Amino acid sequence: MPSNLVIVRHGQSLWNEKNLFTGWVDIDLSPLGETEARGAGEQLKKAGLRFDVGHTSVLTRAVRTANLALETAGQVWLPVSRTWRLNERHYGSLQGKDKLETVKQFGADQVQLWRRSYDVPPPAVTPDHAHHPVQDPRYRLLAPDALPASECLKDVVARVLPWWHDAVVPQLRAGLNVLVVAHGNSLRALIKHLEHIGDNDIVELNVPTGMPRLYRFKDDLSLAEAPRYLDEAAAKAGAEAVANQTKKA
Repeated sequence: MPSNLVIVRHGQSLWNEKNLFTGWVDIDLSPLGETEARGAGEQLKKAGLRFDVGHTSVLTRAVRTANLALETAGQVWLPVSRTWRLNERHYGSLQGKDKLETVKQFGADQVQLWRRSYDVPPPAVTPDHAHHPVQDPRYRLLAPDALPASECLKDVVARVLPWWHDAVVPQLRAGLNVLVVAHGNSLRALIKHLEHIGDNDIVELNVPTGMPRLYRFKDDLSLAEAPRYLDEAAAKAGAEAVANQTKKA
């Protein structure tokens, strides 16, 4: 049975607004982020997309984006599962730091390497650091060695794909329509897999906030058509804004 997948990056967070590295720190949506979340719902409603199940991370900005989008789309009843595997990439000791200030401190090339390379993580935090996940009660049931102190995109791919194969693939094979609301890097990991993007090319991919991206699958889970944002022009502008976060205005 043919099925649809829509992925959405959460709306702007309060730390996105301040241009800070956020990662696993649980930061809420900004007023603009709430507007973006409702805008995503409007796009889903306008496109006539209906869902059977949803998935989010366990971070507030993704959870609230899903709630606001589904309310706007008239699908607030949708059953939604939450998993840490969809969390944003852990930015280690960069979390909470201003992106432009890190460029001044470490240089643009080094920061770009940490932000967008496939296999170079930022400096890690120690287990006693406030930003280490072992300090957060929502992860108390996970094995301590499963909790990252810092991640590169390769690490995010390694934790996202088991969720994809175990949770979502069976739903798509059953003909269900699936909504995923997550984060820039967990979605980059998923897009890399779905669109067969190489390790070197993934550096160029930026995911805009609040912009639904549609995948239509055939019975064998091959793509029935090229993936697309529901609003391509707005998504392009949003991706360019993400790319420019470490550049001076």
